[in-house]
Amino acid sequence: MAKSSTKQQNQRPSGHIRIISGQWRGRKLPVKDVIGLRPTTDRIKETVFNWLSPYVRDSHCLDLFAGSGGLIFEALSRYAESGLLFEKDAGAAAQLQQNIDLLKADNAQLVRGDTLKLLTKVPTQTYDMVFIDPPFRQDLLEDCCAKLEEYNWLSADAVIYIEREKELNQVKLPANWTILKEKQAGQVCFELYQRQAVINTTAE
Repeated sequence: MAKSSTKQQNQRPSGHIRIISGQWRGRKLPVKDVIGLRPTTDRIKETVFNWLSPYVRDSHCLDLFAGSGGLIFEALSRYAESGLLFEKDAGAAAQLQQNIDLLKADNAQLVRGDTLKLLTKVPTQTYDMVFIDPPFRQDLLEDCCAKLEEYNWLSADAVIYIEREKELNQVKLPANWTILKEKQAGQVCFELYQRQAVINTTAE
């Protein structure tokens, strides 16, 4: 995420995100000015949803660090079945709820709280598509990925989108995740993985 709050207005002068395609195509949604909030750019989002096009419709989606909501609202606009949004910051969460209400997105549910703690709760269902775009340089990525597996948040062949800082090398991800796509834009790396269900294993 952006480290400097003094440049935030220059980085996002419009204070909004735009939904690219689907039922809400062209809709602009306000974004709360929160230090470190780094909405996925339209350019990256377009690439990512080209990757995700075979998987989005009727999927159950989970956004671990919802922030501006740009990824989850794009998925719901493209007819994902449902979306669960986690967000820790009070201001960002309030804006997300307002945007959910504005879109009349009855299939979206916002939960405010710390993602790592929320992931230790037993989920009511599994998720087919997960967005992981954590704050940069806070060492959250590996723990999140491990907890998704440990606490059974994922469907058998779930797809997982990860957005991370370029300098974060040798990330330890679950062994049953296979990379499908990867790309870099400036200082940001973005990747798409697919999970394979773990078959009966012998004792280590």
